[in-house]
Amino acid sequence: MPREIEVKSVLNKTKKRDSWFLDDYTFNPYSSCSFNCLYCYIRGSKYGTNLEESISIKTNAIEVLDRQLVNRARKNQYGIIVLSSATDPYLKLETKHKLTRQALEVILKHKFPVHIITKSDLVTRDFDLLTQIAEKAILPNDLTDLKKGVIVSFSFSTIDDQTGKIFEPGATPPSKRLITLENTLKAGFLSGVSLMPLIPYVSDTSEQLHFKFSTFQRLRVDYVLPATITLFGQGKADSKTLMLNAIRKHYPELEAKYQKFFKTSSEIPKYYQEAFYKKMKELCNQYKLNNSIVKAAQLKN
Repeated sequence: MPREIEVKSVLNKTKKRDSWFLDDYTFNPYSSCSFNCLYCYIRGSKYGTNLEESISIKTNAIEVLDRQLVNRARKNQYGIIVLSSATDPYLKLETKHKLTRQALEVILKHKFPVHIITKSDLVTRDFDLLTQIAEKAILPNDLTDLKKGVIVSFSFSTIDDQTGKIFEPGATPPSKRLITLENTLKAGFLSGVSLMPLIPYVSDTSEQLHFKFSTFQRLRVDYVLPATITLFGQGKADSKTLMLNAIRKHYPELEAKYQKFFKTSSEIPKYYQEAFYKKMKELCNQYKLNNSIVKAAQLKN
């Protein structure tokens, strides 16, 4: 059973807008996550090895969000609200509790734009609200090129269902996610892929990358945002420990490489990162895919 908690604030102002995700604000109606991705950066002793067991529902989130948006709108501080930055807005329990849907109703009322980042197919339930937000939201003065007030990004570390079961066991299968992405594009939303994180030597091989990018090209996604993996901690519930255990079990031939990469650091070596981003740029050019949401919006509209 998820815990119920009350909070004093749910709308968080970012110190600096991220150039990829364009977040001015973040909103998380739940804490922890039922998708249980092994690589997730929120992992640690606070939540335990099974994130689903530590989920909390912010019971007063909608009331607090409404109050905070009233204040921001009164000051003309419109900006993009990212749902969600620390968990998925469409966890399994959202079907019952509908906090994300209620939040979208409040966001629509106050005319704020949103960026949905999800691994779930449940987002299609809220297309009615998102369609209204897209038309009515007031964009920040420096982001009017977006034209409309809704962005929907689908997060993938792999598009292979078997690989997905290993590294993101509670998430919607990638194959179903791809169908939802296609339906989101057909509905007319600015939508693309958060290809974060790709898993070294598993989902970032040349064969896998060409398969992914050709798939995204076929779907005519608006953008692709790729990134390398970062793994934290040495405890049994930390992402580094869980990922190394999974590699040892399912890809033992890769264990030595992972141990070398992450023995003294949380990040992939610099030489690997440089080669990675060079390859991503080449693939975006080859498959004619944008690596920027703003650029994609300019071309789309």
